[in-house]
Amino acid sequence: MNLNLKATLALLLALSAASIGVWAEFWPQEFFRSFPVSGHSWVSGLGPYNEHLVRDFGGLYLAMAVATSCAIKANSPEAFRSVGAAWLTFAVLHLVFHLHHLDVFTTPDVVGNVVVLGGQLLLALALLVPSRTAHHVAVAP
Repeated sequence: MNLNLKATLALLLALSAASIGVWAEFWPQEFFRSFPVSGHSWVSGLGPYNEHLVRDFGGLYLAMAVATSCAIKANSPEAFRSVGAAWLTFAVLHLVFHLHHLDVFTTPDVVGNVVVLGGQLLLALALLVPSRTAHHVAVAP
């Protein structure tokens, strides 16, 4: 996988993390009540509101956005592997939790949870795929 594609995939993760992070950090009650969209809350059905936890979640997502943005700027296989490993750790644990708590959701929300969180996991895995590098062959004059 080339570095341009990895940068594009990382940008998707960074943008989603920034939007989720800003919402949860600065409007925690609204995030709790209506994430991902009004009428389909994936957070409030799982327990009582806790501003501290919602803001910590927002801070985590903002930190992931910053780290991912740094990897995009560095544009190196090592940077993408590092941020990919961080995203993979978070994505696996987040997905596993939700897979064990889908019973509170409607079918469209179950599908949405699995697709969104599974997609995040797949993007993280893609950042771990070795990058293709150009092999230069020295030619004698």
